[in-house]
Amino acid sequence: MQGRSVARVQRMLDACAELVDEVGYEGLTTTLLAERAEVAIGSVYQFFPDKRAIVQALALRNMDAYLQSLSDRFASETFTHWWDAVDAAIDAYIHMHRSVPGFRTLHFGDVVDLHLLDSDRDNNAVIAERLAELLIEQFKLSDRGRLRFALQISVEAADALIKLAFRRDTGGDDAVLTESKALIREYLHRHVSA
Repeated sequence: MQGRSVARVQRMLDACAELVDEVGYEGLTTTLLAERAEVAIGSVYQFFPDKRAIVQALALRNMDAYLQSLSDRFASETFTHWWDAVDAAIDAYIHMHRSVPGFRTLHFGDVVDLHLLDSDRDNNAVIAERLAELLIEQFKLSDRGRLRFALQISVEAADALIKLAFRRDTGGDDAVLTESKALIREYLHRHVSA
């Protein structure tokens, strides 16, 4: 029974991602979701009280996938410097924009609520904190307060510039993406000592 419930929830989240790409967050309804996922509307409400909760679950799934891909990459690759790992984090974010249904519209939920991932911190702060934890663990970095602050600034800047790149070109404007990475790398070089 548990396995079927998990599969049904995953099917609903997949349907949510597809629909958000097609009709946007505002156009998403639980009825559309139930139809797309081929489940009864009662099944939707069994797991999610409203569309915000569905989108929140999708944003959390995306965040977990993003962080897991970074953990895997950090564990399997050798980076010359920790900021090369930040480049890898930016690349993973760009890849999600290009390949994960619904991500280009929802990102990590900021379209719905800036505090969708955590009621006390905005979504980008949550991502910056998790990235800091990965970097500190992987590279044994010190000056944690300064690193965390610099990563929060970097995540905000990268997020805004990557959104710009995908507004300019649905595949992501390569010139903007290249400049984004250069800007973040230069900022981190200047403001954080390893």
